[in-house]
Amino acid sequence: MNQPPAAESADAPIAPPQEWGMLFVVLGIVALMGAFAVAWWVISSKTQRGPSWIDPGQVENKKAAQMVPSVGWTDVTAQAGLHFSHQSGAAGKKLLPETMGSGVVVLDIDNDGKQDLFLVNSCPWPDHAGPAGATAGPALLRNQGDGKFEEVGKAWGLDRAHYGLGACAADIDNDGFIDLFVTGVGDCRLYRNLAGKGFAEITTKAGLADQPVSSWPALLPNEYLKYREKVGFPSSATFLDYDLDGLVDLFVCSYVAWAPGIDMGIASTLTGDKRGYVSPKSFEGGQCRLYRNLGSGVFTEVSEKAGIRVVENEGIGTRARQRNVAKSLGVIACDADRDGWPDLLVANDTVRNFFFHNEADPQGGRRFVEMGLTQGAAYAEGQARAGMGIEFGEYLPGKSAVFVANFANEPVTFLAIDAAASPPRFADRALAVGLAGPGARVPMKFGCSLLDFDLDGRLDLLLCNGHLEPDIALVQSSQTMRQAPKLFWNTGVQPRVFEAVDEGKENQGLFEPLVGRGSAALDFDGDGDPDLVLTANNGPCRLARNDQALGHHHLRLMLEGDGKRSNRSALGAVARLSVGGVVQERVVAGARGYLSQPELPVTFGLGQATTIDWLEIRWPHPGAKFERVVVEGIDKTVRIRQP
Repeated sequence: MNQPPAAESADAPIAPPQEWGMLFVVLGIVALMGAFAVAWWVISSKTQRGPSWIDPGQVENKKAAQMVPSVGWTDVTAQAGLHFSHQSGAAGKKLLPETMGSGVVVLDIDNDGKQDLFLVNSCPWPDHAGPAGATAGPALLRNQGDGKFEEVGKAWGLDRAHYGLGACAADIDNDGFIDLFVTGVGDCRLYRNLAGKGFAEITTKAGLADQPVSSWPALLPNEYLKYREKVGFPSSATFLDYDLDGLVDLFVCSYVAWAPGIDMGIASTLTGDKRGYVSPKSFEGGQCRLYRNLGSGVFTEVSEKAGIRVVENEGIGTRARQRNVAKSLGVIACDADRDGWPDLLVANDTVRNFFFHNEADPQGGRRFVEMGLTQGAAYAEGQARAGMGIEFGEYLPGKSAVFVANFANEPVTFLAIDAAASPPRFADRALAVGLAGPGARVPMKFGCSLLDFDLDGRLDLLLCNGHLEPDIALVQSSQTMRQAPKLFWNTGVQPRVFEAVDEGKENQGLFEPLVGRGSAALDFDGDGDPDLVLTANNGPCRLARNDQALGHHHLRLMLEGDGKRSNRSALGAVARLSVGGVVQERVVAGARGYLSQPELPVTFGLGQATTIDWLEIRWPHPGAKFERVVVEGIDKTVRIRQP
């Protein structure tokens, strides 16, 4: 047993005078050595080239690092017919929404099996609005199947401009055609797909008008900068069937309590007389919202009853003010504990993240319990980060994690999931898996996408980066407005799971710097490997074609629920595939990343294998179990309908 140290006696003898001289000599030598050490540190730090980063997995995975594949990426934006350019409305006032950028949704609007694109746009502020009809709206691009897209937004009824931010898509009425929800500052919109021939706005009819957000008033140009009544500020949104009744419900993130007058009333100086964009820390938080689908395309808000409202007390006692917590930018629906019921994880900006665990409601039905603080999802390294995009997926066989893209000079948050715990627990392992070094830390990260770009059977990570301050280089030499995306290859081994892909000349089609925001993976050219679409803030989008020629095989699945027991979009369905005894798992999920949604079909990379052992699917309805499905052949896309 350890013993406590003995207390020093008050009667201890005082050192004799001759010993004081020796003591001063020793102290002087120590001080001189300390001064020399400090001087050496200062000089060496000024002359040091490159980051002093030590990666614990670098030695163990040296061989894996040398094996990072170079597949080649080609920028085909122009030749594919994508002429869209986002407009933020920025005109010198530096209002917070101008920094957000826009999202992209991959969807098949006419059920022809080819992946189409919807690109969200914002618009000028009232004092810079052009003539009626001059403001560009969003873009709807139909995939023609020959490597090119056709702009059909006006013909399909999706050309009306507003200050859009994000979007998500699913079949809300189980009629077999995918519908679309778009978030915007003060103005969200729900569009119903008219049997693959166009879209009709049904926001009011669906019960969503003026509910997710406050109505944006029609202000005169000389009035809007003085307007201080809080305007709704939704960001990302996603469809999910949280109660597994066969109808997709809607979750809408809320950023901050914002108004132009509030924004302009907050002092924010970047340098000298230059105004900087105001930090979200200067605004009050908001409330995310959940809308339950009642059928026939009608929704009702159930946020309070379903446990989505999150508040904290300021002060103590009965007079303590309740403060809204959410400053949400990203959301992902996933089954963290593999119990068959979808949970929700929300990335918040400068405040703790949320983990909404799906549980049975004692009064009947389902509800969420927010338990990020107790289960390890709220913070990384004990503090809140500036979370933007969020992803979920399997990083090693049988092991899944949540990825959060964070602000500049913050690591990627990598929350490994202990699904066996009840409720599930999360632990940040970014350092161990290779996502805390300079390549993943330094950029300002918004979009994040998981995709198997080399079809080796493992999910890789794409980060879409770009700063929000045009003048950031004046105060931070390590930062620029335009930043290169980062792609990390999954090595398949521990301790270092992710290795950065070289930004060589053959990859410039992907890695050319941009003011990146949203990102989404899709196979637009039908060759089996995932391509990437990236959005930019106040600039053109980018379509990067994956030109891998590694000889790897694949199998793509388009899952379709029966529209009765399971939702027609099959959101929440899980597919498992075994190749050579190694099992891969893919989940059909809605929106993910930042303001965006990738394609709903799931892709299994098979590597060099030419056959599969087996395939099984669990459909999203109560009590569902995995069922074996027979698929003949590989290197193709297979549509599987729920039996």
